[in-house]
Amino acid sequence: MNFDRKNLSDEKLLDLYKKLIKPRLIEEKMLILIRQGKVSKWFSGIGQEAISVGITSVLDKDEYILPMHRNLGVFTTREIPLYRLFSQWQGKENGFTKGRDRSFHFGTQEYKIIGMISHLGPQLGVADGIALANKLKKNGKVTAVFTGEGATSEGDFHEALNIASVWDLPVLFVIENNGYGLSTPTNEQYRCENLADKGIGYGMESHIIDGNNILEVYTKIDELVASMRENPRPVLLEFKTFRMRGHEEASGTKYVPQELMDMWAIKDPVDNFRKYLSEAGILTPDMDEAYRAEIKKEIDEHWAKVQAEPEIEASLEEELNDVYRPYTHETFDHSEEVENIRLVDAISQGLKQSMERHENLVIMGQDIAEYGGAFKITDGFVAQFGKERVRNTPICESAVVSAGMGLSINGHKAIVEMQFADFVSTGFNPIVNYLAKVHYRWQENADVVVRMPCGGGTQAGPFHSQTNEAWFTKTPGLKVVYPAFPYDAKGLLNTAINDPNPVMYFEHKQLYRSVYQDVPKDYYTIPFGKAAMIKEGDDVTVISFGAGVHWALDTLAKHPEIKADLIDLRTLQPLDMETIYASVKKTGKVIILQEDTLFGGVASDISSMIMENCFEYLDGPVKRVGSLESAIPFVKALEDQYLPKQRFENDLLELLAY
Repeated sequence: MNFDRKNLSDEKLLDLYKKLIKPRLIEEKMLILIRQGKVSKWFSGIGQEAISVGITSVLDKDEYILPMHRNLGVFTTREIPLYRLFSQWQGKENGFTKGRDRSFHFGTQEYKIIGMISHLGPQLGVADGIALANKLKKNGKVTAVFTGEGATSEGDFHEALNIASVWDLPVLFVIENNGYGLSTPTNEQYRCENLADKGIGYGMESHIIDGNNILEVYTKIDELVASMRENPRPVLLEFKTFRMRGHEEASGTKYVPQELMDMWAIKDPVDNFRKYLSEAGILTPDMDEAYRAEIKKEIDEHWAKVQAEPEIEASLEEELNDVYRPYTHETFDHSEEVENIRLVDAISQGLKQSMERHENLVIMGQDIAEYGGAFKITDGFVAQFGKERVRNTPICESAVVSAGMGLSINGHKAIVEMQFADFVSTGFNPIVNYLAKVHYRWQENADVVVRMPCGGGTQAGPFHSQTNEAWFTKTPGLKVVYPAFPYDAKGLLNTAINDPNPVMYFEHKQLYRSVYQDVPKDYYTIPFGKAAMIKEGDDVTVISFGAGVHWALDTLAKHPEIKADLIDLRTLQPLDMETIYASVKKTGKVIILQEDTLFGGVASDISSMIMENCFEYLDGPVKRVGSLESAIPFVKALEDQYLPKQRFENDLLELLAY
């Protein structure tokens, strides 16, 4: 192995050596502890340390790194106290996730490290968002994100590279090509000769680096980072390396040919660098022994400290309180001046006033800039706020949602517009697995609002008409908002943007231009979890949201003899069960109307909760009304049959006659 020290001092070389042997010695300790049954699981990075150590040694301590589960060197080079790492791996309180996640599945703002999730791909888009925030701040910072050769097959990889290239984001995309995705060799994963070649397709600079040569890693990254700070841009790096242990220890390496293991053993990054330093007269045997003894002593002391740490005791209150970041609603007074506007105008007005109020708010979506969005909600926004904050995105949802998460991590607020709610399916993973879980896992907030134009009645067919709120009400950590009127739409949107938790904000397309209301011209907010009582009566409780509220109003207008409590839920998570229970106890009969298909929908859970908590007050069965159990069709006659408006009238009359 050829080492070129360039202009590095002896002190710097020794510093790199000490940083290189520290994760190796920790791993050797962990392998012993695994055999002793004291550690449950371990993902080894033996043979790959030079990449983590080299990159982390170059970056400033306030520059974000997004590592994987073989990048122990990132954590040790950032000088996280070992007892905290050990505590994390053992599920103790001094770790970073309160025992809720394992190994390196965590982040820490203190050390500017953002850990992975097991779905791998989303963190590439998160790096885009972090880098975008840096670019907006004009602070010259670079972000590094790690992935393996296996994850380069994921769609998120391609989406993230494309976005970074289009937006000239200063991201180092680090591919650790270690030969195997678990047991699958590279010749069964991709057909290009080198993964670095993929950069060509995105107009992106790329390099191939010997991942086992600490000096090549350090000097090349040092050169690139200096250039990227002057000329912000993404760079794709393929590090040729090898995984000397199994995917995780239980996997073993029987699937790897022995000659391949032997070849890479000769290229060990620690042994070869030690040999180079020794032959150059920089490292003596006594120095090496002293370095190792010092590190081993630190390891043993910190391990002992963690063993003395008590096991975490389950606290129901703490577990539930950590699902969402605490947020106290802030009410804003507004003048009496109102204007009669449509729901679409109220949403646009709320967005505009929130953009004025929050200078760190960025909106991202397809065609939202000069074109103004598919429904013209952001029309004129570019002229007022500029393309830096009103950003057209490529046609990709997953990496854009992940970028919203990255913006939040790096001090911004993000709004992601789905052109249609149906298209959120291609951004589903980062919403339900990253945004929803991040506060519970390591106390990071996801200050992201996902806007969801939804709903039928416009003959848009199976791919532009879904009302898919139940996908998200099932997911702890998300808040779900679904207004039916312009006044609510504006106030709830402002609250959603203020709230540091992820919010799915549904906007019914049929209501956009058909519903008018007097709306205050000023900025105002409406608290989540407070339903609106639209009508009051003693005969029956009608519960709905979105377009269903208007269908219920139409039906009740046809039957003035029916005196109903009509409850507009407004928010589905949190849900105002207090108002529902009070009404049911008064009327004794309840019918729940939703536009979504019936099975597994919001109405089912509300019905169950009413049965569990108000059974003795009921004078009839709880009725649920929803759309047919099919995809939503295109032709009007079929769509009218699919939607529940007509069935609602029949079921309401049947319930009252019960």
